[in-house]
Amino acid sequence: MTAWTTLVVDDSDAKRYIVGSWLRRAGHTVVEAASAAETWERLAEHDVDLVVLDVKLPDMSGIEVSERIKSDPDTASLPVIHISAQAVEVADRTHGLRRGADAYLTDPIDPGEFLATVEAVLRYYEARRRAERMACRMTAFTRTSLAINAAASFERLAEVAAQGARTMFGSPAAVFIVPPGGRARRTVETGGGPRHRDYPPGLIERLTGLTGLGDDTGTEIVAVPLPEWRELLPDTVLEDDALLVVSRLKHGRPPIGIVIEARGAPEEAEVNLLRQLGQAVALALGALRSYTEEHAISLTLQRSLLPESPPRVPGWEFAVRYEPAGDQAEVGGDFYEVLDRGDQVLVAIGDVQGHSLRAATVMAEIRHALRAFAAEGHGSVQILRLLDGVMERYHDDQTATMCLMTLDPRDGGLQVASAGHLPPLHIAGGRARYGRGGGVLLGFPVDKVAVEETVVPPGGTVVLITDGLIEDRGIPLADNLERLRTVAADVDDDLERFSDRVIAEFGHREDDVALVVLRRAENAH
Repeated sequence: MTAWTTLVVDDSDAKRYIVGSWLRRAGHTVVEAASAAETWERLAEHDVDLVVLDVKLPDMSGIEVSERIKSDPDTASLPVIHISAQAVEVADRTHGLRRGADAYLTDPIDPGEFLATVEAVLRYYEARRRAERMACRMTAFTRTSLAINAAASFERLAEVAAQGARTMFGSPAAVFIVPPGGRARRTVETGGGPRHRDYPPGLIERLTGLTGLGDDTGTEIVAVPLPEWRELLPDTVLEDDALLVVSRLKHGRPPIGIVIEARGAPEEAEVNLLRQLGQAVALALGALRSYTEEHAISLTLQRSLLPESPPRVPGWEFAVRYEPAGDQAEVGGDFYEVLDRGDQVLVAIGDVQGHSLRAATVMAEIRHALRAFAAEGHGSVQILRLLDGVMERYHDDQTATMCLMTLDPRDGGLQVASAGHLPPLHIAGGRARYGRGGGVLLGFPVDKVAVEETVVPPGGTVVLITDGLIEDRGIPLADNLERLRTVAADVDDDLERFSDRVIAEFGHREDDVALVVLRRAENAH
């Protein structure tokens, strides 16, 4: 039986005693007040569930008291029953109900009718409170689910899950996750922001043992008495019995755990909501784990295929860079190549559409094909046409851009063939200009390749980039191209330092970046 606290407000001691005795026999805790002023004091002192209010009080009308109770956000959901021995007409009852009362009784009062009215009012308000509480928790669950799925790191996932559990259930909460190849995390939230605590060895096995999940998949919930929970975690943030959910979606993977105080989920619907939260975190962890593993494979593949260092060519300097967007960013298909063919140097830079393991794999095929076609002695225009054939035949749903330059290191002659890639930046005498660029992307029928013939003068520099360096949301591409041209016009004596400065100018990138810089010596003839 629910323990209710009822405030009886009446200036008659006898009336308060009679009504109070009825309520006490029905299991209520009774708090008394003799005036409106005492009513506010009792409401501040006690967690009241119901107000039984006389219409006639010495310092204020009970109608006005009811109206103030209903207009205050802190007490607006508090049910009020009016009792009156004087205002007994239909108009009086109608007035009282319209001003906020939930029921209106007139003397003489039958004890049975009174208690039945009390039960009906409380039953309605308890159902309303449960519905409002559940609606708030469902709203918090939706927001938490969105934040969980948007988490870009395991640490952030644990933090938003702990914050969400604290918000949803109004209880201190802790989240337990074990990232792949990383240190297990216990993240706690008591209302002051997420904090990371020590994760005792073997904890996850003990948690699965408590729920009976063991090595199976699924989601299990168990209530754990506080003393037993403190034996498991002496520094627990919980101050009441624990409610633990453990979820594992795939065999051989460590599960996740979430714990709150059991009082935070008193109803079956709230327990099920905790179950859903556990499953949501387990799903997000699995997706983040798969993505992280794919990212690591893609990045390893991409880096293993890029040249360790450019060739040494007398009278020329080369600098190359490949910068992934970040540990949690998707790997793209950016690549570069510098091949010494004796009387010529072939310089390529390109970008396969997409950001995934597949993009990195297609990039690897294109790069191998480029080397093979170069070894066969084909010129840059023919190589681009042959690569286009590879794309159309084996990857007809993919496209790629490429700039392929053929350099004569003896006289600085440079042929630039482009397939939809950004034009190279030519720098000489403190001035920088872009080449023509253009051409059709690889993956479309290529009838004509955009070709430009030029010469790199002594001391001249050529810069090739992929678009990840200059693409920013909300900033026109032309603006960043001009920014690059201005920054790169003054080339450092050290080409490595120059490359670092150019990349650093644009800060953190949301996409991968490849860069190739070549410079002809000042004393070249």
